[in-house]
Amino acid sequence: MKFRPLHDRVVVKRLDSEEKTKGGIIIPDSAKEKPQEGEVVSVGPGGRDEAGKLIPIDLKKGDRVLFGKWSGTEVKIDGQDLLIMKESDIMGVLG
Repeated sequence: MKFRPLHDRVVVKRLDSEEKTKGGIIIPDSAKEKPQEGEVVSVGPGGRDEAGKLIPIDLKKGDRVLFGKWSGTEVKIDGQDLLIMKESDIMGVLG
């Protein structure tokens, strides 16, 4: 990928949601909610505090994360649908 996020921004790839319910009902694409789970693709260097000191990001490439339903900006880079969001939009790391 030829994109590097700036400051405290993170690039996340959504992970696909389940195609079936537990009961075996297949969910069509139009009825599915967008997943709120993703994998970190790239991270920026971090934000700065009032004194100008760099505060590094706690995330790293490959982390599986949970984020808010309306978090981030959807973009398409190299044919992939990705989200760019601030580190503060991510609620936590899975596993």
